Amino acid sequence: MSSLHERHLAVSPDWLALYYQQPLEITHGEGRHVWDANGRRYLDFFGGILTTMTAHALPEVTKAVSEQAGRIIHSSTLYLNRPMVELAERVATLSGIPDARVFFTTSGTEANDTALLLATTYRGSNQVLAMRNSYHGRSFSAVGITGNNAWSPTSLSPLQTLYVHGGVRARGPYEHLSDAEFIKACVADLEDLLGHTRTPAALIAEPIQGVGGFTSPPDGLYAAFRRVLDRHGVLWISDEVQTGWGRTGEHFWGWQAHGENGPPDILTFAKGIGNGMSIGGVVARAEVMNCLDANSISTFGGSPVTMAAGLANLSYLLEHDLQGNARRVGGLLIERLRAVGAGSSCVREVRGRGLMIGIELVKPGTDEANPQAAAAVLEAAREGGLLIGKGGGHNTSVLRIAPPLSLTIPEAEEGAKILAEALRSVD
Repeated sequence: MSSLHERHLAVSPDWLALYYQQPLEITHGEGRHVWDANGRRYLDFFGGILTTMTAHALPEVTKAVSEQAGRIIHSSTLYLNRPMVELAERVATLSGIPDARVFFTTSGTEANDTALLLATTYRGSNQVLAMRNSYHGRSFSAVGITGNNAWSPTSLSPLQTLYVHGGVRARGPYEHLSDAEFIKACVADLEDLLGHTRTPAALIAEPIQGVGGFTSPPDGLYAAFRRVLDRHGVLWISDEVQTGWGRTGEHFWGWQAHGENGPPDILTFAKGIGNGMSIGGVVARAEVMNCLDANSISTFGGSPVTMAAGLANLSYLLEHDLQGNARRVGGLLIERLRAVGAGSSCVREVRGRGLMIGIELVKPGTDEANPQAAAAVLEAAREGGLLIGKGGGHNTSVLRIAPPLSLTIPEAEEGAKILAEALRSVD
């Protein structure tokens, strides 16, 4: 055990988990690579949990941060803030929400907290619909709407949460149905649920479930839900903390795969927009955003430094068409990984889109989740020079692959090769 690991254990909570049997200290990064304290280089396919969205040490972002820090680091939302206004203008336009207002926070958890505050206040209800296998953050209210028991340390909550079918396509009572039948069954379940309850404030859903193992419904499910929700006056909150900014390749926002009946009422974002800086936020139409009748500010949300980083990062992403790169390189990577999975006895499914890919592992010859294999592959990939993540609602048995969106074809090929070797080591 390293001295730093010993010091970590002495001052950190027991539940503050670390990856790897011998935890890794990352000292610096560049592009799609990071280095540890021993000087070893790794190809990074997890990006600090989908947060280093464009690249490590991206010159445009580091320059913007440095220049802004040299002027002023902090002022709070009590003063006019040019970088915050400029980024809000761009996010409002990109969101697809008409007459949009933007409020910045410091994390996705805080963004979802704010969305819940808005929805419950606007609707006058503390009842919320959420998806099974979901994850929305680690605060008291966000834990209360998280449908994944591995990330729900308490059943206490200020909200009454009802869980809906649909977030997981390949498991559960409707897995045998066709996509059209699956959507029809989930809509019928939602209709039935609403017939037995008081009217909820909102449905909150990740278009692709992140911590849940990169699971998703067929395209169009949330559009079908929207027709039902609108009849009942229930708001739709799209949690885009992991799916936003073009990561899925096919769309800029995950909700656009379900956009037949228009954009969500509220959209939350975080992670990748800051490329490592602490930015989260909420977009909502003005009527919903302005429903609060008491004061509310943010001390650190909208910080001049983080806003400067977000502006530079968003500009780079758009100017270099990183969404298109995610579609092209991600398509190649998932094709390679499906070929690898076809030859592995422990791979149940390779799923995802763009540069958001999950590999679900099971015990050979069964449909039983295999968290031990996932942990072993994580270790073997590290030994091969590749960093990946893991998750999943079925005992953390899914490998999570989400590189920076500037990933190159040679790097995708290299990563797929290392993963193939890591999977072979546990077959």
